[in-house]
Amino acid sequence: MARKKAVVITGGAGFLGSHLCDRFIQEGMKVVCVDNLITGNMNNILHLQKNKDFRFIKHDVSKELRFPDKVDFVLHFASPASPVDYLKHPIPTLKVGALGTHNTLGLAKLKKARYLIASTSEVYGDPLEHPQKETYWGNVNPIGPRGVYDEAKRFAEAITMAYRRYHNVDTRILRIFNTYGPRMRINDGRVVPNFIYQAFHNKAITVYGNGKQTRSFCYYSDLIEGITRLLFSDNEGPVNIGNPDEFTILEFAKLVIKISESKSTICFEPLPTDDPKQRKPDIALAKKLLKWEPKVKLQQGLEETIQWFKENI
Repeated sequence: MARKKAVVITGGAGFLGSHLCDRFIQEGMKVVCVDNLITGNMNNILHLQKNKDFRFIKHDVSKELRFPDKVDFVLHFASPASPVDYLKHPIPTLKVGALGTHNTLGLAKLKKARYLIASTSEVYGDPLEHPQKETYWGNVNPIGPRGVYDEAKRFAEAITMAYRRYHNVDTRILRIFNTYGPRMRINDGRVVPNFIYQAFHNKAITVYGNGKQTRSFCYYSDLIEGITRLLFSDNEGPVNIGNPDEFTILEFAKLVIKISESKSTICFEPLPTDDPKQRKPDIALAKKLLKWEPKVKLQQGLEETIQWFKENI
């Protein structure tokens, strides 16, 4: 019988990482989930614990990662990903982007495994190009409060390409735009769980600035499909994966109130430092190279997400 392929997923107990664990178990692979639980949650992977093809290792990948068995794929998803988290943990955020990427690339090099780095639309900063193509170099403030995340990811992309060019590691770079869905932490500070939490409790929904800044929201299942297609393709990236349907934050707040049947009103607060005014992916490359585009509309995705929060808060 052929050996099952093995994948190491860092940040595997997190929102996206845990869904990736599910996906690759379904693909018939052995999954090694690595997480230090700084923002991950064991509840996200409890249903996998008795699966003989699943293994959890509590470990900070900013420290050396040793793994004796054969590894075919390494997916580096470990990092605080919301402003609340990376402003609370600025040094670990920089370390997991720099040292963590270095260590996981080293593992991929040693095992001759294919490597995929989860980068982000934050590499574009507060973009002067709209929508953002992969060829855009970004408008990032390296010394602002968000710089710990933005620059960690920009460094991660740079070292990934260095390993590809110098060590011939088979790499993929994925740039993730706003994603939402079940298993998000209600207190993670991102707009989707924030608004849902406030709506559930009939609190005023906090909109920063005038609410006319835009975001594009991709449902997690669409994103997981895009990640999987990129991993198994012959394309190195970077490739944007996100939903190009653009909404103002004010429109989004009103939709959350409507779907959750909340009595919440909307209040306005000053815009945080370096908060991007526009965020919309150009996904022409993903359509062309991966034959991928999102399928879940915002209304459907929000209904499913709100239902999950109702059952899990």
